Amino acid sequence: MELYATLRALHLIAVISWMAALLYLPRLFVYHAGVTAGSEACNMLKIMEQRLMRIIATPAMLATWFLGLWLISYQDIVTSGWLHIKLLLVLLLSGFHGACAVWMKTFARHQNIRPPRFYRIVNEVPTLLMVAIVFLVILKPF
Repeated sequence: MELYATLRALHLIAVISWMAALLYLPRLFVYHAGVTAGSEACNMLKIMEQRLMRIIATPAMLATWFLGLWLISYQDIVTSGWLHIKLLLVLLLSGFHGACAVWMKTFARHQNIRPPRFYRIVNEVPTLLMVAIVFLVILKPF
């Protein structure tokens, strides 16, 4: 049981780190969309985005998945309906992570065509997914 508790703690740390990155990265895109391509601010934002993705977001996502699947193997919940929906939502969150990677590369090539408002709106996606996931995990409604 001590290993299980340790895995849960590590999983939660990974989730918090991943969510922090997914909430901050679109905010950087909001600022990036508002600066001139090639400017000093643009170059600084590119570096910030790339480091956030490479050093925090992607390792945290991988750790979240690895630890989460390991935790599932310790429990008899594979047939639980709430878990299936949770995994679907985590897949959607992973897809959002992938979309952020694509948008980041678009900014790196100075090819962004989306306005800051677009990134303000999509910044809400990870929050909504996180709220649904937390309710599923805590309430286990079915």
